[in-house]
Amino acid sequence: MTAAPSAPVAPRPAASVLLVRPGADSPVEVYMIRRQKSMRFLGGFYAFPGGKVEAADASDEALHCCRGVSAAAALEAFPASDGLPPLAFWVTAARELVEETGLLVGCEPDGRPVDTRDPAVRERVERLRHALVGEQAPFPALLAREGWRLDLAPLRYLSHFITPPSSPIRFTARFFLAPVPAGQEPRLLGGEASEGFWIDPAEGHRRFLAGEMQMAEPADCGLRYLAGFDDLESVWTAHVDGRHKFHGITDRIETAGFSIPRGRRAGQASNPPGGERAG
Repeated sequence: MTAAPSAPVAPRPAASVLLVRPGADSPVEVYMIRRQKSMRFLGGFYAFPGGKVEAADASDEALHCCRGVSAAAALEAFPASDGLPPLAFWVTAARELVEETGLLVGCEPDGRPVDTRDPAVRERVERLRHALVGEQAPFPALLAREGWRLDLAPLRYLSHFITPPSSPIRFTARFFLAPVPAGQEPRLLGGEASEGFWIDPAEGHRRFLAGEMQMAEPADCGLRYLAGFDDLESVWTAHVDGRHKFHGITDRIETAGFSIPRGRRAGQASNPPGGERAG
């Protein structure tokens, strides 16, 4: 007798950020990381900074330290799910930026940006980052210790992707666009990422199709989307409304009963290096 197929793993809420800036030789550049090859989920794949929503991200303390995006505005972008207020995804995005890139989207209680031009302030940001990565305290407690708030106004909601049902590890991830905060630059700390770099979205997509950069559907779609803009100003103009722009489809293709063979993506070689599924 054939065993009944197991039920798909429930996807965990997550958030990721597409950091963008004007390109030197292209209209736009986006910041990407490469996940450590040893990681269970998409090890060795290229992606955008991000991670799962933690309980503290949805706490009253976290939501009360948010500026620039209200709970009501977040709810207009997408509905609550899994008992999480939508604003928690913005908090996760901000936290993951600190952990994975060292960038703080922060402000003083009076709304003034955290002045990272001051070496002493930069040291405080780095101390907060190490404390966060070391799990010394929840993110809102670390912000409160420094007397800072989150300035979420620059983050623009972009898209939603759900890991396909066949994956043993799944996420329901919200993606955001963000500029690099003034006076800051992304810096790797190690941990989950082995590489961090800026890339022309069109070049990243080309390298994905050539099998040179393995990535899942969200990264490929994000690159293709950004490659369609003539300049960074056009990117921000297109996102003034704060509305959802696109979403993933591979999860729904699999749910409908269709399989996606390993390495088979539009325009991609059937056997990319490593033979791992890029989706």
